[in-house]
Amino acid sequence: MVICPHRLLERRQIFTDCLHLLMLHEPGNELHIIPEISLPGGSVDYFLVSVAKKKIRDFVGIELQTVDTTGTVWPERQRFLDSVGIAVPKADKTCADSFGMNWKMTAKTILVQLHHKVETFEHINKKLVLVVQDHLLAYMQKSFVFDHMSEPPRKGDSMHFHAYTLTHEESGNWRMELARRLSTDAIGVGRAMGLQISAKVELETIITQLEAKMSDQTRFDFGPITNISPKTEPS
Repeated sequence: MVICPHRLLERRQIFTDCLHLLMLHEPGNELHIIPEISLPGGSVDYFLVSVAKKKIRDFVGIELQTVDTTGTVWPERQRFLDSVGIAVPKADKTCADSFGMNWKMTAKTILVQLHHKVETFEHINKKLVLVVQDHLLAYMQKSFVFDHMSEPPRKGDSMHFHAYTLTHEESGNWRMELARRLSTDAIGVGRAMGLQISAKVELETIITQLEAKMSDQTRFDFGPITNISPKTEPS
């Protein structure tokens, strides 16, 4: 189970898997990965942007969501240290506090946020992608109304779900691989939650923010991933 969303960034595979949603991308255009653009309902983690002659031709919004935890892991940490011979306070070893996976709140929160954001993307004829692990998508399908969503996805839909699985390689390493894809539209996301909320901004507003953050550091290559952390402004 992935808790840290940075694991989803390995090999930049999630961005490659969104290239087909850049409907106006053409050979010769540059690709940029730009983090943290604000929209109604909150910011979007990343934008995959197609650029020609320093002008944005198309973009896809990409949200990352992993499972949150509840409670505290501190007692478990202390008990582990004690088990390997490192001294810890007795009160820490006997503490009854526990922790767990916060499936329900994680799934509900991200669906509410998606409904705010996907209306904006649909309004300007762009795509929004939610990247999750396959276990979280399975929970969302079990707990909410997903039977109207398209699998395989329709390229023309505004909302896409990309679910990744962890596979164990012969080398002993774990690798993220795309396992499932679904799609729907703003109405479909609202149907999953029964929401009726409108939140739209114009295309020019988003492009202005993207162009302000675009730089050599955001250009899509296969170098280190550290230069596009969603919480760090590109230098």
